[in-house]
Amino acid sequence: MTAILHQHDVVIMGGGLAGLTLALQLKQRFADIDIVVLERRAHPVPHATHKVGESSVEIGAHYFDTVLGLQPHMHGAQLRKFGFRFFFSEGRRDIDQVMEIGASRYLSVPSYQIDRGIFENYLAEEAARNGVRFVDSAMVRVIELADDARQPHRIEWSQDGGTHIVHARWLIDACGRAGMLKRKLGLAQPNAHHCNAVWFRVSERITIDDWSDDPAWRARCEPRARWLSTNHLVGAGYWVWLIPLASGSHSVGIVADPRLHPLDTMDTFDKAMQWFRTWQPRLYDDLDGKRHLLQDFAFFRDFSYGCKQVFSGQRWALTGEAGLFLDPFYSPGSDFIAVGNTYITDLIAHDRAGHALEARAQLYDQIYHSFYESTLALYTDQYQLFGDPEVLPIKVIWDYTYYWGVLSQIFFQQRLTDLAVLGSLREELQDCQRLNFAVQDFLRAWSGVSRRRNRPVMLDQAALPWFAELNRSLNDRLDDDAFKARMRASAERLRALAVEILERARHDNPTLAAGELGAVLAEKAAQPHPDAQRETMLFEPG
Repeated sequence: MTAILHQHDVVIMGGGLAGLTLALQLKQRFADIDIVVLERRAHPVPHATHKVGESSVEIGAHYFDTVLGLQPHMHGAQLRKFGFRFFFSEGRRDIDQVMEIGASRYLSVPSYQIDRGIFENYLAEEAARNGVRFVDSAMVRVIELADDARQPHRIEWSQDGGTHIVHARWLIDACGRAGMLKRKLGLAQPNAHHCNAVWFRVSERITIDDWSDDPAWRARCEPRARWLSTNHLVGAGYWVWLIPLASGSHSVGIVADPRLHPLDTMDTFDKAMQWFRTWQPRLYDDLDGKRHLLQDFAFFRDFSYGCKQVFSGQRWALTGEAGLFLDPFYSPGSDFIAVGNTYITDLIAHDRAGHALEARAQLYDQIYHSFYESTLALYTDQYQLFGDPEVLPIKVIWDYTYYWGVLSQIFFQQRLTDLAVLGSLREELQDCQRLNFAVQDFLRAWSGVSRRRNRPVMLDQAALPWFAELNRSLNDRLDDDAFKARMRASAERLRALAVEILERARHDNPTLAAGELGAVLAEKAAQPHPDAQRETMLFEPG
C-alpha cells in the first residue's frame, strides 16, 4: 500500500546526532519550516547505545549547549568532561610513575561526555516538541534528485509494510556511514589516514583514580576525578580511550595503526583483552573482573574517509558521518557536525530568501574541506609518535593552540558564514594551515630521533597561563575589527610556538633538519606576541 504523497521543505534521512541537531537548528532559525526526519532504528534507543562518538570538545559542546540551547540537558543528563588526559602507560601497571598530560582543574569552556542513547532519545523528543515530524523504523528505498530548482526531490520509504512517497525541496543525508547520497552520486573519497578501531562498553565505572594509592598522585587534580576525563592510554602506533557515560557504563576503545597493531589481534572481546594484557596491563586488571558486564563489541576497519562534495546548490547536502570522518583522537566528530549543520542552515536560509545558491555552496564546501584537510594532518602517519613522552606533549600543545586559536575562534564568534571577514583573513588562514602541515611533519621527524624519556610527572596544562587564557578567550564577544585582530594574533602565536618547538627539538638533537618547517618560518619573521614574553610557551624540559 502506498500512502498519499506529501511535500516538505526539508527531508532529513537519519535521526541520529547529525540529523536531529540539524532539525533543531533549522526550527530555531525558521519556526514555520516543514521538516521530516526519517530514522531507520526504532525509538527509543537503548542507553549506552551501540555507537561511538561519546566525547565532545569545545566546538561541539558549544553547539549543543549554547547554539541549540540544550544546556539544561547537557548539565543535568550528561557528564561534564574533565578535559583530555594522556598516560604513557604501555606495559606498565604503576600509573603514578609514568608521564601524564592533562589539566589539574577544569578550564573555562565546558565539554561533555555524552551517552548517545540518552542524548539521541532526548533530541528526538525535543525535535517533535518543536514541530519536526520524526518517523522511526523508516527505511529509505528510492531517492530521485530534482534536475532543476523548480522541481522537488522525490524520496520513497517504507514502514511496517507500507510504502510512502514524499517530495522535498531540500534533501539531507544524515544516515551515517550508509551514505546513501554519497553512494548514489559517487562522492566517496579515500584519504591517506589508515587506522582501525575496536570498542565496547561495560556496565560499570572504570575509575582510573583508584589505580594508585599514592596520595600525592591523587592530589594532583581538583576535583580528584580523573575518571571524568577522556583518558588516553598511549603507546607507539595506538591509543586506548576510556570514556564514562551518564548511564553508569564506561566506553573502552582501541585505535591503532595496522602496520604496528593489526586488527586481527583485537577484533573480538577476548582478543582485545589479551591485547590489553600485553600492552596496557593495568587496564586488563580492571576489566578482567568485569567480563560479565560487557554490553556490546564492534570494530571498524580503515574508518577514516573523505567525500568529494558535501554541500550542493542543487539543494542537497551531507552531514556527519554520511559525508566524511577523520579520527576519534581529539573527538572532532561533533565539531564537524556543528560546522556542517551551520552551513546547511545558512544555505537553506538563502534559498528561502530567493537567492542563488551555487557560488555560496561551492565556497562553503571549499572552507569545510579546508578544515578537514587541516585536521586530517593531525593524524596522518602520526600514530608512531603517540608513544613518545617527549614529542606527544609538544604535539598536544600545538594541536590545541591551532584548534582554539583558529577554528574554534571562527565558530564561537559566529563567523563561519561571514565570507567578507573570512576573505579579509585569507592570507593569515592559509599561513596557519601551511604552518600546521609543516609542524606535523617536523614532529614526526623529531620523534624519529627522540630519547622518549618517560618521567613520572604531570604536565599540567592549567599551569600554562597563556594556554588557559586561550581557552577562556573563546567566551569573548568580538566585533569585526576585534575578531580580525584576534585571528592575526593567533597566527603570530602559532608562528612563535613553532619557532620554540624547532628550538626545543634541535637543542637535544642539533643535527635534526628543520625541513619544510624551517622554510615556512623563513618566509616571515615571527613578530613578538604577548604569550612569547614568558620564558617558554611549552612545558619545561625534563
